[in-house]
Amino acid sequence: MKVTAVRTHIVSCPVERPFTSARGWLYTTRASCLVEIETDEGVTGWGECYGPAAACKAVVDTMLSPRVIGRDPFDTSVVWEDLYNRVKDYGLTGLSIAGISGIDIALWDIVGRALGKPIHKLIGGAHRTAVTAYATGLYFIDTNRLVEEAVEEAEKYASQGFRAIKMKIGLGDLKLDARRVAAVRQAIGPDIALAVDANHCFSVPNAIRLGRMMEASDILWFEEPISPEDHDGYVEVTRALDMAVAGGENDFTRWGFRDIIARKAMDIVQPDLCAAGGFSECLKIATLASAHGVECVPHAWGSAIGLAATVQFIAALPDQPPAWRSMPPMLEFEQTPNPLRDHLAREPIVQQNGIVSVPDAPGIGIEVDRDVLAKFKVA
Repeated sequence: MKVTAVRTHIVSCPVERPFTSARGWLYTTRASCLVEIETDEGVTGWGECYGPAAACKAVVDTMLSPRVIGRDPFDTSVVWEDLYNRVKDYGLTGLSIAGISGIDIALWDIVGRALGKPIHKLIGGAHRTAVTAYATGLYFIDTNRLVEEAVEEAEKYASQGFRAIKMKIGLGDLKLDARRVAAVRQAIGPDIALAVDANHCFSVPNAIRLGRMMEASDILWFEEPISPEDHDGYVEVTRALDMAVAGGENDFTRWGFRDIIARKAMDIVQPDLCAAGGFSECLKIATLASAHGVECVPHAWGSAIGLAATVQFIAALPDQPPAWRSMPPMLEFEQTPNPLRDHLAREPIVQQNGIVSVPDAPGIGIEVDRDVLAKFKVA
């Protein structure tokens, strides 16, 4: 089998109710770069790149795809290493690795489809047939009702059966952040896990100060408290707080995670399959984490393709520590409306009472609806 074509598709849709986080970016549209790889045996695979869609498309189209044409899609590691060494002089992180990620996911999808097996079977088997989903939401929308809207939204997710919720923090006022978190905790009660995500907005002293203020709210993890490149700062925050510190959605490849994991700069690493290097590389990152007693809970954001791939990956992750862990690796299920996730697949990945079944169809486990693809495609 040989690769005959690599095609990229930019899909985009408006956000019905714009929202923001601590970074201050107003999300008014959703967009993603999808990678479609065709073979001479009629088997097609799909992948997704994390990050600015047009930039990812340019990376894949101009730098990466010419080196994939003619390759055997079963040679996933060979292709990955070739592409990485091609971009090493100028692309050790960021968009170039996101481009490789989209290609790698698509190649694994082809292998699974060719063999008639879901990807979790190809990477060691499923430790679970269903994964626990946590609701990511509680962004900043109505600045006049920041506490009230967070409470109302959290109560909604609890009523839908979610057993874990992740809320945004980083309002520029530590006491307001702490009060908002405490109000959500009181509203959902003690039995629903609550994580917080600062989108790397704090300094080290303020992250530690806020973390101590939030300890009474029984926080599952404090995500991206500080800037991702400040590994020394992460060590300080992690050692100072009596709660798990998480991060890694803005880190790339085994080399980007190596020192983070070896130093235990974070308690939980969160590689994004569509950014950090695809299945081939995220398996190595998860192995590094396991060897050092660091948990791996992948980040997920994007379309149905990235979500389906992430479900396959999480299904194959062992519990850490094994067997007696009360909550195995969870799936991030973002709650703002996302047609690219909910309609792009003929049978989309859905959650029911906070649980997502692991697809056992070949490859990533979904079929792209080409009519929907055409509807959202902009380039």
